[in-house]
Amino acid sequence: MKRAYVAACAVAVVVSTALTGCTPDTDDTAAAATRQREAPRSLTHAQEVRLKDAEQLLVKRCMTRQGFTYHEHRPMTLEELRPVGYVQDDIAWAREHGYGSRIADKGNRARRDNPNIAHRASLSDKEGRAYDTALNGGASGPTVSAEVPGSGRISKRVGGCVGEAEQQLYGDLETWFGADKTASGVRALAEAEVMDDPRFTAAVERWARCMKRSGHPYTDPGLAREAVQRRSGRLPDAEAFEVERTTAVADATCARQVSLRSVAEERQAHHLAGLLDEHGEYGDALDTIARIQRDALDRAERIVGPRT
Repeated sequence: MKRAYVAACAVAVVVSTALTGCTPDTDDTAAAATRQREAPRSLTHAQEVRLKDAEQLLVKRCMTRQGFTYHEHRPMTLEELRPVGYVQDDIAWAREHGYGSRIADKGNRARRDNPNIAHRASLSDKEGRAYDTALNGGASGPTVSAEVPGSGRISKRVGGCVGEAEQQLYGDLETWFGADKTASGVRALAEAEVMDDPRFTAAVERWARCMKRSGHPYTDPGLAREAVQRRSGRLPDAEAFEVERTTAVADATCARQVSLRSVAEERQAHHLAGLLDEHGEYGDALDTIARIQRDALDRAERIVGPRT
């Protein structure tokens, strides 16, 4: 069975505004946590999905208005779309899904079978160009760009029905795109710093000792998943998934026992606060995107219902 796992290497931990289970023992840690509580809240997974669903519906309405076929393609459930980060401590989810390989396989099939791709492929060259122009402005359509902290400048097409839908949700597209990419970039920088943070690495060592006692001698969660992926490729489907599921349950259980998520979230709050203190423009971007997303969610809730 093809093993396609949810990535858990570059972006390692989950930003959280609630530092559950933390027991900070220094003044600077307490100050960092306080600043994080004052920082704008990140979108929840369900909110992100709702915004994407609203965008799809708006694109469909726009394309239909112009005489083109466009399908809302939502083959995955909310649970299946849940991101699995470096720290995964949901034991029930692990018992059901392992590390998410079967979900990833389903997602790959859904992307391959997207009816919009099939429809676009069925068009003549002339029809295809007209379709692309209507959808996203085509190759010569308008774009916006932004500097992403730690990653350089990136651009995005904002023409056609996609651009219209995004504008309806987010307002000024240049402001939205710039703030969004700055905010995501600075959070990624904070997450990267967590991976080398002594308190976090000490918690990972406690996790590794717990895993060794349970018969899984891996030094960090990423290596556990890589080992499962390598082993699964040599086994029949059912046996491979049982290996994945057993390891994932042990992983989540040990993460719970050593409070790995709490440590990760507390240290991320600390490093994010440091970046915001050093770069005031990053804080401005987080404030801006929080306002834009709040308004966009209000609009999305009037457009589509929650994903089940």
